[in-house]
Amino acid sequence: MKRLVGAIVSLAFFAAAIAAAEPAVKVVGYDNVHIRATDPARAADWYVKVLGATPSPTGAPQVTFGPVLIAIVKTAQTQPSVSSVIDHIGLSFPNIETKIKEFEARGAKVLNPPRDAPGIFKYAYIEDPWGVKIELVEDPDLSGFHQVHLRVRDPEATLKWYQENFGGERTKLRDRVDGVRYSRIWLFAAPAGNDTVAGSAERAIQNIALRVSDVDAAVSALKAKGVKVISEPRSLNTVRYAFVEDPNGVRVELIQRSNP
Repeated sequence: MKRLVGAIVSLAFFAAAIAAAEPAVKVVGYDNVHIRATDPARAADWYVKVLGATPSPTGAPQVTFGPVLIAIVKTAQTQPSVSSVIDHIGLSFPNIETKIKEFEARGAKVLNPPRDAPGIFKYAYIEDPWGVKIELVEDPDLSGFHQVHLRVRDPEATLKWYQENFGGERTKLRDRVDGVRYSRIWLFAAPAGNDTVAGSAERAIQNIALRVSDVDAAVSALKAKGVKVISEPRSLNTVRYAFVEDPNGVRVELIQRSNP
């Protein structure tokens, strides 16, 4: 009898541990980033002509790099992504030595020339005309949109928060750089140190977006865990979406598409 009771208690404990390990929301993919520009149409054209993005077939101010969308919203005044909690996005190209010269000739500001990260890959930084910092990388395993890089007080706690709330694959790039992956897209978090970092809502990179199967259920689950909800679920054409915010001030869109 004691053995039976012990087995039941053990099974209950194991089941509780599994439940605790389940994320609040199971994200089905990485979807987009929103960036802010004074002239969204011109910015979309720049991303197409300079960085090789695919234009929107609808003519909307948005572009894609493979399955990832960059939506461009209008702002009266640009605020750079540097010194904000979403520091930069990353794009992967086969030869950034050649690419960076092309980009600079077409209006990109080179922040750091190409250099090697031993055991990882070659990388460089540019900035678009509206203040979006972009890391160029040579990753043969993933071309196009590659990553979103946060700057936060506690990187480990941040990555843990994302995995606990949205799932994803917690792993290391080249066994060296810790991150969480959603549909092969990396989310990294670097230490901010003593620097003051602004929330993302008013900066050049406004938010990240994760795709879910049910926005309403996702928001309810996140509310139950005390996550800050910025905008309740609403619909726009074939899209239903809502916005929440992480503890660092990163605006996160949850998006449900009728035609994924």
